[in-house]
Amino acid sequence: MSHFQDSFVAQSAAVRVRFGAGVRHAVAEEIRALGCHRALILSTPHQAETARQFADLCGPLAVGTFTNATMHTPVDVSEAATAHALQLGADCVVAVGGGSTTGLGKAIALRTDLPQIVVPTTYAGSEATPILGQTEAGRKTTLTSPKVQPEVILYDAELVQSLPVGMTVTSALNAMAHAAEGLYAQNRSPLSTLMAVEGLRAFRDGLPKVVANPQDPSARGETLYGAWLCGTVLGQVGMALHHKLCHTLGGAFDLPHAETHAVILAHAIAYNAVAVPDLLAPITEIFGGTSPGMAIHDFAVAMQAPLALRDLGLMEADLDRAADLATQNPYWNPRPIERPALRHLLQAAWAGDAPTV
Repeated sequence: MSHFQDSFVAQSAAVRVRFGAGVRHAVAEEIRALGCHRALILSTPHQAETARQFADLCGPLAVGTFTNATMHTPVDVSEAATAHALQLGADCVVAVGGGSTTGLGKAIALRTDLPQIVVPTTYAGSEATPILGQTEAGRKTTLTSPKVQPEVILYDAELVQSLPVGMTVTSALNAMAHAAEGLYAQNRSPLSTLMAVEGLRAFRDGLPKVVANPQDPSARGETLYGAWLCGTVLGQVGMALHHKLCHTLGGAFDLPHAETHAVILAHAIAYNAVAVPDLLAPITEIFGGTSPGMAIHDFAVAMQAPLALRDLGLMEADLDRAADLATQNPYWNPRPIERPALRHLLQAAWAGDAPTV
C-alpha cells in the first residue's frame, strides 16, 4: 500500500548534505562555498580537543572556538556564545558535536543570521531541522524558524566510530522518535512518511551491527543515514506527545536529553497507538511484535537502552508535577492529552515497566 494522502503540503529546506568517511576534511571547502572566511568552531567542553582539530582543518578560515555548548541550550550560554562570535567578527559557525552543540549553533544563528555548517558526532538529527529548543528558568521552549536551519551538514562515519555504545543507542532512539511521531503528525505528507519509514529501517538494520562492532564503518554510516532521514522528518512535521514529555522532563528536571527520549518513546507510541493504530502499523511491520509500543520497547531492550526514568535521576515524588507541566500548553496530539492517562504513562516510564495503555 502506498502512503498517498488525499490532501497534503510538502516542504523541503535548501540544505547541502554530504556523506562519506573523511568528509570532515572538506570543511574548509564548504566554508568557502558559503562565501565565508571567519568561522567560529563550536563544541561542548568534552569535545574541546575536537574543536581544536577542526580549527586546524580550517586553517586561516577559523577565527576561534567556543567550547561551552550545554545540554538543553540554556539561554545564558547562547548569549555568551553570540557575544563571542560578534567580538571575533565571525561570519559563520561550524558546530561539531551532538544536539547540544547543534542547538548552540542554531541559537547563534537565530540572533545573528550567521550561516551554519554542522558536523554531527551523534545521531540526534536536530541538524536537519529548523527547530530550536532553549531553556530558561527551568522551562524548555521550542521555536521553528528558517533562520536556525543549518545550510550544510557533513556526515562523517569516522567521527561516530568512537561514540560509546551506550550513547550510540540512546542517541539513535532519540532520532527514531522523530520518525515515529512523524508517522501520525497532523501535517505529515507522503514524503515525510516515506522518510520516516526508511529512517526507522536504517536503524533497525544498522544499530544492531554497531552494537556488535562499533568500529564497523558501513554500519556507522547506515545509522547516520537513519539520523539524517529521521531529523529531516522532524523538520517537516509538528511534534506531539513524545517530544512534549521529553521537553518537560529535560527542561524542568534537567534529565539527560537522549536518555529521556530513549525511555519515553515506547510509552508515548503505545499511548497514541490507541487512537491511530493504522498510522503506526509501519513500526510493527519494521520491528515485529504485537503492537507499536511493544515493538519499540523490545528493540530498546535488545539494544540495552535505558528503560526507567528513575535511573536518570527523576524522583517518584516529581511525577505529579511532571504530569501537570506536560498538560499545560500541550502540543497537538492524535489522542487527547488526559492527565490520569498521562500520569499512568509516566509511572510506567519511571519504573521501567513495559508500555501499557
